[in-house]
Amino acid sequence: MMRILSYLSCVILAAAPLVSANAADELPAEVRRALAHRNLPSDSLSIYIEELASGNTVLAWREDVAKNPASVMKMVTTLAALELLGPSWRWQTEVHFNGDVTDGELNGDILLKGYGDPFMVTERFWQLLRQVRYSGVDKISGDLLLDDSYFDVGVHDPAAFDRAPLRAYNVGPNALLTNFKVVRYLFKPDLANGKVEFNMDPALDELKVVNRLRSTPGSCRGYQRGITITMNEALDEVTFSGRFPQGCEIYGMDRTALSHNEFTHALFKSLWQESGGEFDGDWQNVVVDEESEPVLVFNSMPLTEVIARVNKHSNNVMARQILFTLGAELRAVPGTEEAGRDVIMQWLSENGVAPSTVEIKNGAGLSRDVRINAKTLVEILNIGYRSPYMAEFMSSLSLSGHDGTLRRRLKSPQLNGRAHMKTGSLDDVTAVAGYFQSDSGMRYAVSILQNYRDVHRGPGDEVQAAVLDWLNRQ
Repeated sequence: MMRILSYLSCVILAAAPLVSANAADELPAEVRRALAHRNLPSDSLSIYIEELASGNTVLAWREDVAKNPASVMKMVTTLAALELLGPSWRWQTEVHFNGDVTDGELNGDILLKGYGDPFMVTERFWQLLRQVRYSGVDKISGDLLLDDSYFDVGVHDPAAFDRAPLRAYNVGPNALLTNFKVVRYLFKPDLANGKVEFNMDPALDELKVVNRLRSTPGSCRGYQRGITITMNEALDEVTFSGRFPQGCEIYGMDRTALSHNEFTHALFKSLWQESGGEFDGDWQNVVVDEESEPVLVFNSMPLTEVIARVNKHSNNVMARQILFTLGAELRAVPGTEEAGRDVIMQWLSENGVAPSTVEIKNGAGLSRDVRINAKTLVEILNIGYRSPYMAEFMSSLSLSGHDGTLRRRLKSPQLNGRAHMKTGSLDDVTAVAGYFQSDSGMRYAVSILQNYRDVHRGPGDEVQAAVLDWLNRQ
């Protein structure tokens, strides 16, 4: 009798992994219900979940099928940069004087050379100029010379992706990128005379604004609050027209303007004069003499802070700046998109990931042609989890219910604070991938990709929430 029981125990133990494997290949009931509720086919979905400590597969569904991950691809770009450049990596911007400084006046040109700083926003640029002022310069008699030769971006068409060239997410990379080449317009109804007031940040004299807006009774709603925006071909004159609802106390709109160099010149002039300095020169695009020594080197934020802004807020041009930087630093100057891709593909291969499973394109996920499968994403998440920079990478991802793109996306209270993840969304694409800690304390690597008509309009979020609600109970 004891031998029979012992035999049955062995049979049960041997069968257990097989039962677990079969269960892992089946969609949980709540996920099937979420798909059925929105009439979404099950083959639109790919899932791969792995328990990090053991490496056991928890759920696998069409995990080898390549899908568009949208902005989840930023996670690959930023992890590669963190591993290859290090968490304390900083970009530099050089300041050169082409002339002598006498009694506070630079008798000549001032030159800025950029090395791809992804976050030279207005506040950071102001800090750079303050350092120039502290060096004893109050007046500049010459022009502003701009060297953006560290990147070779080729011809960038901001309308190519979705015919929306003024949208901030379509801004192309540049080695001397300032404020993402974006202006924020703030609109406020003038109830007394039916007009609409506006402010511009940053204030750029070189950008002309034609305001044909009229205020009209109504609540603060509607696409762009009724504002139509057009830009001339030179990108130096913007026109606002339409009827703006009086129910809007204030409404903000971010749009691109000018060329990269024109924008940097306009911002330089505005901030320099705002600080009390004198400058009324023009700008020229140049390449600095290799023998020239900078009088000032301005360092960027460390890479850890930069990738947090990329991943939490899904900033496209910052991700592209990182890709070009990888090409310039680890291949050759000037950096190119192709060289950056090559660096990441080699890094993936060296870490045991088949490059054939990844189509990275511009490194930001802003493409119809980017591809990866759910299992490969989890392999990359495992690289991040084993990395000595694991804490820096994980904290760069949005925390569910707290910040970034996950602040409101996973609405279940049970998921609050449990997910460090990168989201992705394009027309007909929704995705999420990252790390998850369940109610039991177990940690998982998770990737969920879904491509289907209108899935980005909410149904995909419901499916993702169903998957994570199920995982939270495991």
